Amino acid sequence: MLMLFPAERPVYPSGAPTGNFYARVTLREGAVWATASTVIVRDGVRCSGVARVKIAEFTDDIITDRHRQRILKQSFYRAGIRLLDKKPVWGALSGIRPGKLMSRLLLEGLSPRAAKSRFIELYDVSSERADLCMDTARAALAVQEWLGERDVCLYLGVPFCPTRCAYCSFVSAAVEKSMKLIPPFVEALLEDIRATARAVAAQGLRVVSVYYGGGTPTTLSEQQLETVLTEMERCFDLSACREFTVEAGRPDTITPGKMRVLRSHGVTRVSVNPQTMSDRVLEAIGRKHSAAEVLRALECVRSHGGFEVNMDLIAGLPQDTPAGFRSTLDRVLELGVENITVHTLSLKKGSRILLEGTGLPDAQEVAEMLDYAVSALRGAGYAPYYLYRQKYMSGGFENVGWCRPGTENLYNICIMEELCGIISMGAGGSTKLTCGDGKLQRFFAPKYPLEYIENIARVCGDKQKIAEFYGGRK
Repeated sequence: MLMLFPAERPVYPSGAPTGNFYARVTLREGAVWATASTVIVRDGVRCSGVARVKIAEFTDDIITDRHRQRILKQSFYRAGIRLLDKKPVWGALSGIRPGKLMSRLLLEGLSPRAAKSRFIELYDVSSERADLCMDTARAALAVQEWLGERDVCLYLGVPFCPTRCAYCSFVSAAVEKSMKLIPPFVEALLEDIRATARAVAAQGLRVVSVYYGGGTPTTLSEQQLETVLTEMERCFDLSACREFTVEAGRPDTITPGKMRVLRSHGVTRVSVNPQTMSDRVLEAIGRKHSAAEVLRALECVRSHGGFEVNMDLIAGLPQDTPAGFRSTLDRVLELGVENITVHTLSLKKGSRILLEGTGLPDAQEVAEMLDYAVSALRGAGYAPYYLYRQKYMSGGFENVGWCRPGTENLYNICIMEELCGIISMGAGGSTKLTCGDGKLQRFFAPKYPLEYIENIARVCGDKQKIAEFYGGRK
């Protein structure tokens, strides 16, 4: 409903629905078929949709629930697109991880061609979006083949940035207002690292990837970065770690000294995230740097050798146009970075863009940007390796990570496809523990820096949940 009619909110009457805009959804199960049907009425116009599945497919409670949900969604979707006389680019899919659905079809033994055909049949997705899912599903399955049940990824969260971007709704404190919180935050983070490392070692977990994000971790000083990374190396066994990523996302935080610190501690991948190469758009989103500074920052990273580089771009930013986005992507392609992540602007409630009513490109313009990105990136030899969607995305599109062959970021694949446990440290960290039997457990650190600092004893105590989850699974 929210996907097709984003201005609406559900109301559930006790009796039959009334008014000039309502939907009636029913589910009937007979001897052979389970049938879902939806009738939507708006201003006297009536449209219906039906979907069904054989009762024989109801093999257990989980599968039964999955089939019931699917046909209910499909019936509503089919009625809705008849009423609107158009369909979303992702068809009936509204979830965050569409690639998991494609992976499931491949694991059932379908050939890639048959899986794509079935995927389009089930979810009414375009052929181009199905191709994206197929590529990212294959990347996920390749990782899944070698991952062990006790392999985990680590995440460190530093909730500070030089300034706050207009599109941002993350809990990220601008340093210009919160500088005094950084030293006690680092001390708390060191406690968190030690508590987490004890729990990981006690359960015999193997660290295969580390991701240092935020915020912008390189907002910290050289000495603070040195302190945190030294403690990571001292506390964790990183001998099996395949990659170590640091989000140096803001070019105005990148210095030769900081790059030397990262290199000396085995960091393998650095993100330099311009979002756009247009100075006008940078100013509109509240960035305090220019496109020229992005180029200088990238030169600084490259001059220290050994780093793979990711650059994030966003389609749909205020003041941007399809031509402007094409120019940005073309410039980034010329730089020859290993990874390019193309995000679609997500219109988060807490962002300044929505609070101030900033003018934005429309859905058709965003579609032009993304269509160009797919064509240009494939043409330049990049392949999509992870994909996810968010609520309130401009035009209902997607975020896609693209890479040159052999430079896939393992952490991004694991977190998006839920392939292994993600154990977090730092403010706003979300730990998600998972294993082969499908069991999941989550717990969260406080979002705000001061709240995290004041509650660090509880944060460290929560790491006992790692032992509770993995205990008995050796």
